Amino acid sequence: MDSVRFGRALGFGARSAAKALITAVDAATAPNPNAPAQGATPPRPAQPQPAQPQPAHQRPTSSTPPNPVQPPKPPQPAPAPRPIVENAARAAAQAHAQARQATKGVAAGSKQFGRSVWRPFVKLSGVLWLEITGSFFALIAFFTGESLWVHRADVHPNPLNPTAHQHFLVYLIVTVMFSWFAVSSFLRARRRSRSS
Repeated sequence: MDSVRFGRALGFGARSAAKALITAVDAATAPNPNAPAQGATPPRPAQPQPAQPQPAHQRPTSSTPPNPVQPPKPPQPAPAPRPIVENAARAAAQAHAQARQATKGVAAGSKQFGRSVWRPFVKLSGVLWLEITGSFFALIAFFTGESLWVHRADVHPNPLNPTAHQHFLVYLIVTVMFSWFAVSSFLRARRRSRSS
């Protein structure tokens, strides 16, 4: 049940209950129609007629006295219509159950949204991060490789300049290490982009 139908049912129930209450109040506060009007002379009590003996064949055979005339009962206020209250309570319970179901649906939808949007985002951002770091490692390897090329003549130790050979070895180690980092980063990014 949607909120519009629930609001209509609740409004209809509230209006019907209000009308029944107004009718009951009007009936309770209305003057008694059998009571004499104010300012009018009260009716005279009827003069008792002398009892005339009835013939024996017309006398009642039972011992029960004749039924006297009973005064009319005052009107009772109409009870509140219970079906409307019960329908409103049932509609409120249904609306509560539907709201709870809608909350569960929103939670499930947000979880599905997280799976369908967040996982690819994390996967692609991880791939992008590996490619960016691989590019930085490749730049470092390129610049150290350039320095290695400049010092290529120092591949053999020189007694006149002993530190030149050490610089060559450091540039060689750094170039190989960052080249490995760059290649492995791109390979991992490629593997991650192909995996599902």
